Amino acid sequence: MDAVEATMEKLRAQCLSRGASGIQGLARFFRRLDRDGSRSLDADEFRQGLAKLGLVLDQAEAEGVCRKWDRDGSGTLDLEEFLRALRPPMSQAREAVIAAAFAKLDSSGDGVVTVDDLRGVYSGRDHPKVRSGEWTEDKVLRRFLDNFDSSEKDGQVTLAEFQDYYSGVSASMNTDEEFVAMMTSAWQL
Repeated sequence: MDAVEATMEKLRAQCLSRGASGIQGLARFFRRLDRDGSRSLDADEFRQGLAKLGLVLDQAEAEGVCRKWDRDGSGTLDLEEFLRALRPPMSQAREAVIAAAFAKLDSSGDGVVTVDDLRGVYSGRDHPKVRSGEWTEDKVLRRFLDNFDSSEKDGQVTLAEFQDYYSGVSASMNTDEEFVAMMTSAWQL
């Protein structure tokens, strides 16, 4: 295991010790640090941001991670690639059930879930805020969709974003059987 892999294992363990939302919380925090919207951080921003969360890396570790996920040679860490690499690996059974749930939501089959796709699968009419007239059904569906939308909330969820969401849930479940049963029940697969 090289130094960057060891650093990634250290960060992954620290994130997972925070529960199912550890990596998602880190993703949200990084996006707030990314003030210019470049979806990248330099080594100092990365290290200081982690330190604010109690995740400590020395300068050499931070620079190594940034170099590994510097896609364009700019000297900055690509946040999406880094977060995807930080996600714990999942078994084929877990990936398959996540893909099946995504396929159920993606009623148009275009690889992106939108409110229109959700409308074809679920109804928001029974939501209390729709029944009271406070929200429209589209607003309920959009709020639901936003749970899985890990980039800017653009109303579109890709399979990668859906997998990112469920990687945190997956990390908190010990067995494939438990995870598959939860997904099968939740998504009525």
